[in-house]
Amino acid sequence: MAEANWYVVHTYSGYENKVKANILKTIENRHLEDEILEVRVPLQDVVEMKNGARKTVQKKLFPGYVLINMIMNDDTWYVVRNTRGVTGFVGPGSKPVPLTEAEMKPLGIRTENISVDFAEGDTISVVAGVWKDTVGAVQKMDYGKQTATINVELFGRETPVEISFAEVRKMS
Repeated sequence: MAEANWYVVHTYSGYENKVKANILKTIENRHLEDEILEVRVPLQDVVEMKNGARKTVQKKLFPGYVLINMIMNDDTWYVVRNTRGVTGFVGPGSKPVPLTEAEMKPLGIRTENISVDFAEGDTISVVAGVWKDTVGAVQKMDYGKQTATINVELFGRETPVEISFAEVRKMS
């Protein structure tokens, strides 16, 4: 069986969520759950100032684009390419090019799952990265992004920090 990869689909601006909904509906109708695995519209939290108040809102990371984790074949290509609002796959000509591991990492998409021996409430030690040698209790775990949120003391106050599963280990 072919391997699933992440592909980028270009859409009309403002149609990203509609395209996602249409592709999900088509997957359900045509029973393509095993071939088109996930459809994402990457979002980021942005702090805006309105009327003197800070407000956190979610904005699209890449307006006009949708990410799809799928097994590329003639049928799945046809389904995605002919979805209303899709202008085409990103790649030279009509040939879609999958995202590389390096391109997916900043998006918070991991292909390999790291199994961990800790859970919320456990004390962990950071063994790599910016927060190396920091110790903290796990506040939240995000298995999709493969990250743990711990509180660290920064300038005399507790601050939540998100750290990759690969950079931590459980304290004994």
